[in-house]
Amino acid sequence: MVTEITAQELNTELFINEKVEGIREAVGDTTAINALSGGVDSSAVTMLGHKALGKRLRTIFVENGIMREGEAGQVVAFFKKLGVTVEVVDARKEFFAALSGITDPEEKREAITQTFYRDVFGRIVRESAAKCLLQGTILTDVDETVAGIKRQHNVFEQLGIDPQKTFGYRILEPLIQLRKDGVRKVGKALGLPVDLFNRIPFPGPALAARVIGEVTPERIETVRKANLIVERQLKDSGAFQYMAILHEDRVTGMRDGRRDFGQQIEVRCWDSIDARIATPTRLSFEILEKIAGEIIQIPGVVSVTYNIASKPPSTIEAI
Repeated sequence: MVTEITAQELNTELFINEKVEGIREAVGDTTAINALSGGVDSSAVTMLGHKALGKRLRTIFVENGIMREGEAGQVVAFFKKLGVTVEVVDARKEFFAALSGITDPEEKREAITQTFYRDVFGRIVRESAAKCLLQGTILTDVDETVAGIKRQHNVFEQLGIDPQKTFGYRILEPLIQLRKDGVRKVGKALGLPVDLFNRIPFPGPALAARVIGEVTPERIETVRKANLIVERQLKDSGAFQYMAILHEDRVTGMRDGRRDFGQQIEVRCWDSIDARIATPTRLSFEILEKIAGEIIQIPGVVSVTYNIASKPPSTIEAI
């Protein structure tokens, strides 16, 4: 059982020192691999890992084809300024092949999990002779997986899965006692720039968590464009998280006076502290109209809706 450290009781200096020492002890004199997605959690782990191991930690960004627009370049540039070299591994073909034909939400998450840990990182770890992988699992990931709400791709031991036996390496999770508000405090204490440690959360399965139905390069591109619009329009809203979701069924629309079967985008925007519970942000109709007006220009999109159901029973992401 994981013992929670709340943001209120968190002593960031003590926490960082303990985790740095723990990483050094676990890795010993060897090297380790670090999984960086560019989100708050993995960014904080990256700084902890480099504080502990320096050049003995290889930081990897997996270009899986399901990330946000320009994410790889932005992440590399961000961490270059912090003195951290980030290697980009192109695994787009592997991920889309693994997701081909799958529509069930849990099967999609499992396909992403296996591709990440067994195929991509498994290969990298074997080639590097590293024995450990660092990643940014937090307590909310564990809670939702154990409760059966959704299978977070980065949770193993709490489900009785031994990564050493399954994938051939240990997984270190320095942030597993924290929730998002605690991780932000640690990120700030580690020297992450405010525009990084205050970034809105982004799911491990990336934009695949925002496509209902099959994940294809074309459908990802549609939801990627919609998310870019939503993030730009709502960046100053003060909300906890916001996103665009692509629905599966085609809906009836009209263009140039004729019927047009197209796609539907659902906009979600949330007020929350730690993602356990969340309520839809009361956005003005003017903002919603601006967002819809831009999204409707994306080729193939004929409908834009706004989610007004709280978590629970809804969840923040769709998949």
